[in-house]
Parts: sequence; structure tokens; C-alpha cells
Amino acid sequence: MTQDNKNQTSAKPKMTAYHASLDNFSRSTNQPSQSQPQRTGGSKGSFFQKGQTSRRPSQNQNQNRPRPNKNMKGQNQKSGNGQPITFNASKNLKICHLGGLEMVGKNCSFLEHGNDILVIDMGFGFPDADMPGADYVIPDVSYLVENRSRIKGIVLTHGHMDHIGAIPYLIEKIGSPTIYGTNLAIGILKEKLEEFGMTNRVKTVVIDPEKDNLKLGIFNVGFFRVNHNIPDTVGLVIDTPDGKVVHTADFKFDLTPINEPVIDLGRIAEIGKSGVLALMIDSTGARNSGYAISESEIKENLLDLFQKAKGRIFIASFSTLISRIQQVIDTTVAVNRKLTVTGRSMLSAIEVAGKLGYLKVPNDLILTSQKASKYPDDKIVVLSTGTQGEDSSALTRMSRGEHKFFKIRKGDTVVLSSSIIPGNEASVIEVYDNLLRAGAKVVDYKQMDIHTSGHAHQEELKTMMRLVNPKYVYPLHGNRYMREANADLARTLGYEEDKLIIVDDGEVVELNQDRFAVLKPRIPTSLVLVDGLGVGDVGNIVIRDRQAMAEGGIFVIILTINHRTGEILTSPDIISRGFVYMRAAENLIHRARTEIRSIFKHHIARQNVDLQFIKTTLREEIGEFLYDETKRRPMVIPVIIEV
Repeated sequence: MTQDNKNQTSAKPKMTAYHASLDNFSRSTNQPSQSQPQRTGGSKGSFFQKGQTSRRPSQNQNQNRPRPNKNMKGQNQKSGNGQPITFNASKNLKICHLGGLEMVGKNCSFLEHGNDILVIDMGFGFPDADMPGADYVIPDVSYLVENRSRIKGIVLTHGHMDHIGAIPYLIEKIGSPTIYGTNLAIGILKEKLEEFGMTNRVKTVVIDPEKDNLKLGIFNVGFFRVNHNIPDTVGLVIDTPDGKVVHTADFKFDLTPINEPVIDLGRIAEIGKSGVLALMIDSTGARNSGYAISESEIKENLLDLFQKAKGRIFIASFSTLISRIQQVIDTTVAVNRKLTVTGRSMLSAIEVAGKLGYLKVPNDLILTSQKASKYPDDKIVVLSTGTQGEDSSALTRMSRGEHKFFKIRKGDTVVLSSSIIPGNEASVIEVYDNLLRAGAKVVDYKQMDIHTSGHAHQEELKTMMRLVNPKYVYPLHGNRYMREANADLARTLGYEEDKLIIVDDGEVVELNQDRFAVLKPRIPTSLVLVDGLGVGDVGNIVIRDRQAMAEGGIFVIILTINHRTGEILTSPDIISRGFVYMRAAENLIHRARTEIRSIFKHHIARQNVDLQFIKTTLREEIGEFLYDETKRRPMVIPVIIEV
């Protein structure tokens, strides 16, 4: 093993502090409701009474509030007595996922036995369409923060961002445990850590899968090679006091892989013969029949496509699909073209993989975008990011005509060499349509075998189960329907219900040779979003506000009043955004102003009234007025200025 970054420093990362729901982890749940008006004091000599308690708003007030998303997870779950959940000094093995069981991505799990915790992967996922403005979703590591002194290490299965991408955001909050991984996984991680200014503060260890075994507290961790669509992917075999746990990682059987060894079936069979308690097995491809296509077949199809293209060729892929990038490089050389690369993450991945020997790139092949833009159309290939319709990606900007050097035009061939991650369909379709409008020929994986899944199909999954021959089958990676499909495969092999472990994020499985059980205390897995530089500060309330503004717009009321007499000094100012166009709705705006003045004058006549009560009443009653008039519910925001 080689060890990096032995000397750690105390410098702060160049990032916003982690807020998330952890800030409230130990708070009492008996806090005042945020929707309840608070006491508001006016300035000295004000017509409005200082410290006057307003009445509680009526139940109808909530109709004008942002409506909750029922799919959102709650904040901060605790045990029944209100104390943080802990399984300290437990005598049985426990397994829990903090992400990866209810979506494709955000993979993070841990094993716990006695006082020791072993973490496996820590990735991010893409936000759903109902999380406007968010960049990534990362695991809620509340439990690991509370128990950080017991973490013996983090073991990585491979270098994809859905398995390592959350580490820069979370590693220091969980006590900066040592991270173990293969050469490429650690290389890609170190590149990400460098972006955050954390290179010297995170300890990493490169492991050799053929030689190394780790002693991490009570756990002994061994490795076996598997194939995926990134080299250096490894499965884990973890010895615990209750038996062996095998984690397949993301895998498939590829007997003709690109730039990596063939999956070590002999080693897997040996592990199975030694006796395995539980098999944690990839489920992403469990609904696909047969076997996954080999990467070598993709290369042949790409060559045929490149040879037939007369104009520029644009090919989009994930930045960490190193095997696919190598095929693009080889095919570009074969058709005597030059290659240019756009997208920061793609450039970074090629640089790291090339430096570590996982990519073979001829010295004169890659051109800068500026130089490539001046080459003849039939002599250039553009490799870019943007397969999931990401708003700021290179392909999306090119499809809109916003890229500095490349704009899609008639005669271009655009190859989308990836599948669509569930939840990203609308964004991808928008990019697809824009490419077609610009005159490009678009080829995707449904039209031609230019992409293969990195995940095992049904026959491969059944073969893995037979080779490992575990007591329990534990489907992981992916939505519930994927994991249920994997469980169905196990049933066809004779596994009974009491041998199948199907749980969701946060549920704790306790198991030994005699039985397994899902424990009642559930570990927090609340929503933690990365939005720009903010990490976790955009929670459920902010997301609901964004949803409300997106659905109904906002309606801002600005009242300027005399603080001594309580009289309105000017006609109420109104700002409408996303609700109505004010010039086209002058009659509605005029009647709204009349209604605002009427409400204000009615309540101002009362003795000992405070401003907070008036704002609450305006929000409620104007919200009802606008709904009656338009059958729409904008977010009403009253602002009262005393002069």
C-alpha cells in the first residue's frame, strides 16, 4: 500500500460551512411553529405597541403557505425518547445505508459492530425536478458525525462521483477518517480535494486489490476485481465476528474489457466456498435480461459511426467513464481526426487517468477548443460532458448556441454515449430537441449500441449469487423497483423471504448466522442539498418556497406608513413576479390595492395592534382575494415601512 498526505494541516477549506440538518440534531422538538406570528416591537413613539401579542392566525392562513412536498423526508429523526440514536457496543453486526437505496446515486453505507464503524463510499446524486436550484444531493451523515470517534476508515469501491463526490463536503465533519481505495479512485478523489483546497488535510491510502488486506478495527477487509465502466473497480469481502459480508460494488461480467483486467471469477468463487453471511449486490440492471454488452463491442459501433460522418462529430459522455473515453480516443485516431475536449470535469478526468496510466493518449491528438474550431469539419471530434442535460454543461450550452467556440449546425453528428439517469428525462429531452432544431443528426443508445451499462444484467446477477452462495441476499444500488427485481432473481434461485434483505435508506439491519431483523430506530436520512457554495443550508423549507414561487409566483405588497399616526402615506406598491403581468392585469392590481387599504384601515382602528399581526392578516386575506379572482395562489409577501 502507498500512503498519501501523512501530514495534515489545520487550514480551512475554501467552501461554505456545512449546515444541513445536523445543526438541529440536538434541539428540542418543542419549538414554536415558524408559521406562528412572533411579537414585534415598534420604534420609540410608534403608533404600534411594543411587545403586544397578536392573536394566532386562523387555520385558513396556511392555504397561502408553500404546500409541503410529501416526498420530502423529515428533518432529524431520533429515537422515541428524543435522544440521538446509537448502537454503541452492540454485540451483533449492523448494516445501514445513508444513501443509494431510494435513488440512483448518493451511495453511502456503513457496517457497525461493537464500537467500530466501517464506511463504504460517500457519493452525491443529482437533484430531482422538484428541487429547483440545487446542484447535488449528498448523504445525511448526522449519525456518523455523532459517532465520528468510532469510524475506522472509509473504503471506496471505485472512482465515480456517485460513490466519492460527497467526500469533500463531509469528510471533516465526520472526523477525517483515512480513505482507502484503488489507484484511480484515489487519484480522482485527490483531484476533487485539490479543488476544495483540502489536499493536505485528508489522509488517503492506495490499495492493491491482489495483495492488500486491511485491518480496520474489528473488520478485516479484502478485495476482488470486478468490471464496470471505469477501471480499478473492486468488490469488498469484509470479515466480521458474525461472518463474511461481500459487497459487489457496481459490476458486470466483461470478458473483453477496455484497459482493465477481467473480473476475477476465480477469487469470487473462492470467497463463496469459504462461507458468506450476506451478499450486498448491485441492482441497477436487475430488470434487464441477458448479459450486459461488452465495452469492446461499443468500439466497433463507434468506428462505423465515425467513418460514415461527413461533418463534425460531437460525442457526450460521463467524465469518469474512462473506458468509453479511451474508445473515443482510439476511434478518433483510426479515422484520422483530431480531438478536442470541453467541460472542466472531462478535462480533469482525462488528465488524472492519463497521468496514472489508465488512458493512452497520443501526444499530438488533443487540440485546444480555440484551435479545433478553425479545423475543417471532417477533421475534428469534440468530446464533452452533458449527457444528463445539466444546465451548465458543455453540450447544453452548445445546443443553445451559447458555447464560446462551438455552436451546433446542420451537418453535425451528435452522439449521446450514455443512458439517462432516472429523473433527468425532461432535461435530456430538451437538449435533444435543441440539437435537432439546430440541424444536427443525433444518435443515442436506443438507436445504436454506442453505450453499454456498467451494471450487471439478470444472468450476471444470478451467476454472482451462485458463485458467492450467501446465507442472505441484500440488494443495493437503485430505486425500490430495481432492488425488488433483484430479489425476484434470488427467489428463482431458491432464496426464501427470510433470506432476502430489502430495506430503505436509514433502516438498520441487524444480522448474524441465525437471523436478521430490521430495527425500529431509524437513522436520519433527511434532505441535504448542495446549492452553489452553500451545503445543507437549502433545506425543505427553502425548497418548498422555491416550489411555491415556481408554481404560483410571488406578490409583494409594500406599505409605507406614518409611524406616529398609522396612516398610509402612499398608494400601496405592488410587485408581481411569475403571477400576473401587471400591465395586462391593471384592473386586478387596482382592486388589490383597494382591498389592501381596506384591510389595513379595518385593523388599524383596533387598539394595541402590532405590525406582525397586520402583515399576517394581509398575507392571509390578500391570498384569499387573489385566489378568488384568479384561482392561483402566489406567495404573498407583505412589507411595511414606518417613516
